[in-house]
Amino acid sequence: MKKNAELIDRREMLALSLAAAVAASLPRYVLAAGASAPSASPLAATLAAFAEEILQLEPETATGLGVDRGEHRSLKARLDDESEAGRSRWVSQINSMLARLSKIDAAQLAAVDRINYESVRYSATMASAGAKFFYGATGCGFNGSGPPYVVSQQNGAVTRIPEFLNTHHQIADSADAEAYLERVRGLARMLDQESARIAAHAGRGVMPPNFIAANALGVRKRFRGTAAAEQPLVKSLATRAKAAGVAGDWQARVAKLVQAEVYPALDRQIAAFGKATAHAPDTAGIYRLPDGEAYYRWALKLGTTTEMSAEEIHKIGLEQNRAIQARMDTVFKSQGHTQGSVGERCRALNADPKQLVADTDGGRQQLLDYCNDRMAATRALIPKFSNLGMKAPLMVKRVPPDIEDGAALGYMNPASLDGVRPAIYYINLKSTALWPKYQIPTLTAHEGIPGHAWQGAFLAEHHDDIPLISQLMSFNAYVEGWALYSEQLVDELGYYANDPYGQIGYLQGQQFRACRMVVDTGLHAMRWTREQAIQFLVAETGRGREAMTSEIDRYCASPGQACGYKVGHNEILKQRERLQAQRADKFKLADFNDAVVRTGGVPMAQLGAAIDQLLA
Repeated sequence: MKKNAELIDRREMLALSLAAAVAASLPRYVLAAGASAPSASPLAATLAAFAEEILQLEPETATGLGVDRGEHRSLKARLDDESEAGRSRWVSQINSMLARLSKIDAAQLAAVDRINYESVRYSATMASAGAKFFYGATGCGFNGSGPPYVVSQQNGAVTRIPEFLNTHHQIADSADAEAYLERVRGLARMLDQESARIAAHAGRGVMPPNFIAANALGVRKRFRGTAAAEQPLVKSLATRAKAAGVAGDWQARVAKLVQAEVYPALDRQIAAFGKATAHAPDTAGIYRLPDGEAYYRWALKLGTTTEMSAEEIHKIGLEQNRAIQARMDTVFKSQGHTQGSVGERCRALNADPKQLVADTDGGRQQLLDYCNDRMAATRALIPKFSNLGMKAPLMVKRVPPDIEDGAALGYMNPASLDGVRPAIYYINLKSTALWPKYQIPTLTAHEGIPGHAWQGAFLAEHHDDIPLISQLMSFNAYVEGWALYSEQLVDELGYYANDPYGQIGYLQGQQFRACRMVVDTGLHAMRWTREQAIQFLVAETGRGREAMTSEIDRYCASPGQACGYKVGHNEILKQRERLQAQRADKFKLADFNDAVVRTGGVPMAQLGAAIDQLLA
């Protein structure tokens, strides 16, 4: 015990000096995000030290934030460590953070500092609980994500790294291009790291169900079946180096690496994954895993940042589904749609030729153009919902075709802190039938403005208001709750005034998130089958079977995450209603919205107190 205490004391003493080193080495925009704070308080120094340590563990995050330069340039040539040793380093980091936080008297902190302290402690505490399971993410859920499987249809190096290199790794000079090449070598290493964990976990009874395994294996085989010279990650470096005037035969060099190192490692992974899942069951729920029921309780808490049980969440989902369907029924009847259940009427609308575009590249471009049109409409509402004055640059892209089979139907990548790379709103256009036009407006509000892109823009454009560590954590219920609240917000501000079908799409989106609460808890706590969950979503929401199968498979691979949307949305509304009642005519919608965003992201249990402090 004495040795451990001495180690903690040394780390505590090093915190101030390390934080000062961070302040000296990070770019100005990161310095403002928290590294200048060491002189202000011991907490600021400690949080700055945490941020530096985590950047060393997560070099991909450093690139995503745009801080892989200067003293941190070496991070640009590295990828995250997905080995068991990498997980052990994360566990040590988590334990060290908790030990150092325990030495700070939270009662003596200023109000905003206390919010930051509690948020970091919550993340580290949840990660410490996640570390008790031998399987799961290497970061043990510190960043708010806790998938149980090393590889699935949506997780793993093949689905993440090529797009990361294309979108996040900037190419401005030959050093950037060389770092890109080193990361391609790192992709081969990461594949082998994953393969080792796949085999180790399978030996202890952890592997994805057979339908997830088949999809994940297919994604990897299709990637392997592409000629090295035709790989997007090869073309990306060659194209961008040429555009930047960086001389060199980059296409040949990266293609050689893919052929000589990445493909052999991928072959090994395909073999290892195939062997590990050869006899995988078709049981969808993670209750079948070792300590699976306990893992789901942890994952549900991680996903909702509440103490709510699966039974409570399931019940709320059923109740809110019925309530929202009643509202949908009213709008449907106003448009002359009176026959059948709400789900059946949605299904008919999905098949309406007026709502569909051709399943061609031209049709896909039509949907991308429509997304941009709807983004312009939400931008026009900014003065009504916020006073923050953010620019929130945003672009829309199709999910890369080589990963669309396992990808979500829509998602957003945040902008870099330096403003070099805008936020990117991705839409899965594997088939244009996945997105009838009436569903596009609410998707755009969710992923774009005032949803994820707007909330993320605060972290980039107002980074001087929050410590850098806040950029390295994520609370799922906050992030997704805000995006779902954003869907409601634009409806309240007249977004659908002349678009009744768009309003049906909005209500269907809300209802869909209520149904997610039902099926996620159904799969993992109430032992529903995959088919039972698919049928429930199809019948209740009216959405297509292909899309709902993809969604259910997503919940199987990321248990608990889908419940965070509506839980977070409900809590934000609860706080708004509380403040409206307390402040009466002094309540201002934009001030409330800005306070939620200015928290930078907190667990739901802290949201009310954080909003009160910021409004004060």
